[in-house]
Amino acid sequence: LEIAKQVQAKLFPQALPPLATLDCAGICIQARKVGGDYYDFLNLGRNRLGLVIGDIAGKGIAAALLMANLQANLRGQCAIALGDPQRLLGLVNELFYENTTEGTYATLFFAEYDDETGCLRYVNCGHLPALLLRSDNSVERLDSTATVLGLFKEWDCSVGERRLFAGDILALYSDGITESFNDAEEEYGESRLIDALRRHRELSSQALLGSIVDDVRRFSRREQHDDITLIVGRCRVN
Repeated sequence: LEIAKQVQAKLFPQALPPLATLDCAGICIQARKVGGDYYDFLNLGRNRLGLVIGDIAGKGIAAALLMANLQANLRGQCAIALGDPQRLLGLVNELFYENTTEGTYATLFFAEYDDETGCLRYVNCGHLPALLLRSDNSVERLDSTATVLGLFKEWDCSVGERRLFAGDILALYSDGITESFNDAEEEYGESRLIDALRRHRELSSQALLGSIVDDVRRFSRREQHDDITLIVGRCRVN
């Protein structure tokens, strides 16, 4: 298990392509030595960055192997479907469906950010809605635009689009954050996550990441039962 943990750790991004307008950071804190949560930063060329977060149905070694399969599929298809999120996720779904057992699936949020225009195009495959905290503290939820990956052979999606402006914050997260419980059986939930983003919005992305994880752990002092995964992107200038 320790070797598996070390191997899986290397699947997470080790470096982030430099961007002029977006400060990004990501983290995955696994509940077990290995897990099924996944996040990634993809260099898509032409000043574009791919941001990915996913959650494999299941736990432990089986989920970790499926996560590695999903990551390989996504990275492998990026070069084929460059600049076309709809085609990219369609190819990933096809491969994931063909190479896994019946009933296997993953939720996934994929976004493509253009560093020159500030345009964010995204596909939400049955994942929790990403949160876009605007500079005026209003919140936009980037809801599902497709069903989960790997469950159905016939699959399609629509592509959402937003423009990011200076001071905006994008947060992608897994249910290990929102479904953390305190001793009173209260869920951390989306509203507390939004409150934490607002309270700490002036921090850098890396510091904001740490503050939110600390907030979740103060709220839920129980043993961690699910992976905690979070990506934060802070728009600096346009």
